[in-house]
Amino acid sequence: MILDETCYVNSEHNMVTETLQNTWLMDGKAENSFHDQNDQILHEGYNGQHESVGLDGTNATLCHDENYWEQNISKTFGRDMADNLNGSMLPDIISKKVRQKKEITLEDMYNDQYDYDDDDDSDWEPLPEPTAVRRWFCVNCTMANQDDVVHCDICGEHKESGILRHGLFASPFSQAGLIHTDSIVAERCKDACSPNLISNNSTAVGFDDRMLLHSEVEIKSHPHPERPDRLRAIAASLATAGIFPGKCYPIVAREITREELLMVHSLEHVETVELTSRILSSYFTPDTYANEHSAHAARLAAGLCADLASAIFSGRAKNGFALVRPPGHHAGVSQAMGFCLHNNAAVAALAAQVSGAKRVLIVDWDVHHGNGTQEIFEQNKSVLYISLHRHEGGNFYPGTGASHEVGSMGAEGYCVNIPWSRGGVGDNDYIFAFQHVLLPIASEFAPDFTIISAGFDAARGDPLGCCDVTPAGFAKMTHMLNVLSGGKLLVILEGGYNLRSISSSATAVIKVLLGETPGCELNNHLPSKAGLRTVLEVLKIQINFWPTLASTLTKLDSEWGSYLVENHSTSGEEDLN
Repeated sequence: MILDETCYVNSEHNMVTETLQNTWLMDGKAENSFHDQNDQILHEGYNGQHESVGLDGTNATLCHDENYWEQNISKTFGRDMADNLNGSMLPDIISKKVRQKKEITLEDMYNDQYDYDDDDDSDWEPLPEPTAVRRWFCVNCTMANQDDVVHCDICGEHKESGILRHGLFASPFSQAGLIHTDSIVAERCKDACSPNLISNNSTAVGFDDRMLLHSEVEIKSHPHPERPDRLRAIAASLATAGIFPGKCYPIVAREITREELLMVHSLEHVETVELTSRILSSYFTPDTYANEHSAHAARLAAGLCADLASAIFSGRAKNGFALVRPPGHHAGVSQAMGFCLHNNAAVAALAAQVSGAKRVLIVDWDVHHGNGTQEIFEQNKSVLYISLHRHEGGNFYPGTGASHEVGSMGAEGYCVNIPWSRGGVGDNDYIFAFQHVLLPIASEFAPDFTIISAGFDAARGDPLGCCDVTPAGFAKMTHMLNVLSGGKLLVILEGGYNLRSISSSATAVIKVLLGETPGCELNNHLPSKAGLRTVLEVLKIQINFWPTLASTLTKLDSEWGSYLVENHSTSGEEDLN
């Protein structure tokens, strides 16, 4: 489904909006119905502007999943500003507004808007004009704050933070300050890299600033979390550190071809995404937007991922990081959703196979389950998909990814879901799952090529994920995966909506790709009770398909069986019984 709001902007930058809802059916036809502009006045103030819908500085909460954005965006979706109504509707709208204003108020009485007895009302004072609450949205986490504060109430970022100029090295406490200046100097590379040179000893990075043109056009009550600043902040961090450009090599961006996309998506899906290039503003779902540049950005993202996979597998690059958007792991065979248009990881996996890979491992550590990637490969034994995500019994977006979802049609066991039962999951649980589920299965699978769907919304501080993985944790997981596939590893950016969190996490991951050893050892850390239960649950299911897990399950039962019945918690983690 695409919900379109097409905006035409004149030379004075006044917007005239014609709202049309187009429901694109599977057969390519459309149902057209105009929104009832008259009813929308009930949702507007007398000045023609929207009432504030969403978060404010006093009731903003830290964590929201993608359902939050769909539910809250849908409240304002399809509303027209009175200033933007077309001329044919103005008489009716104006008359309705007049009828509304004719309700008697003290202000009307004061201004003699009605004929009343000539009583002396000289002692009446008019009601004060309502004071508009001025707010600013944090550049780091997008949360709303009152105008009289200079630091975000949620993440502490300064109102005029320089994070888009210096990335994670910008001070969160001041307007222009820098932190970690010693590490900046130490990491900077003196010589600029040749823009098109790829060495088989190098880490390649895929990035193109045209992907920044993908953005939400419609003005909402709250900034969309999947925004161009995500790439800007990561790129600024890498540039300030002298990593990219510097130690990593860029590859030339190209658009993915239709033929390549059809290896992953249906023709209807490809054509529907392409159709958005003719529309200024459109929506696949209430939380998944597109503008006239989005299809191009999605083709560039997929093309970069495909070419990085080919370059790495063929030996022209050691490994790589795809700094791309829009993200992809929610995009299925025939549906765009969850901020995702084309499935970049799936495109990369098939590109690696075209280049000669027989077995591809995809590890998805985004906090949300990659339902699109699972759908694409759930009947494919040549691709092993392993996902670690919040699930909470199907109550966390997108609701898929239960441990019993193992693949189908002869590919059972080639889909491994590790579904966390709660938020707040941190390094200990992730590393424990890697050690006892992911690595044993992956080692038996013996992949020729490994892809990480690297969503950093499980990072500490993310407003949607509400988990607690640190940059050191992401670095450690990358290091553990780097031993597979002879080091042929491609990391693809997925989600992550706190700019400081994603910048520090992505930088830590790329340092591992460059050959650095994670600075923080995370060995001998205990899992939480909830995490241990999840791991044991997954093992008991996957042992039916991977018999080598039997020894792991037996060992865990003997070592940790008593732990499950003890009232024991570690590292301040809540013990869930």
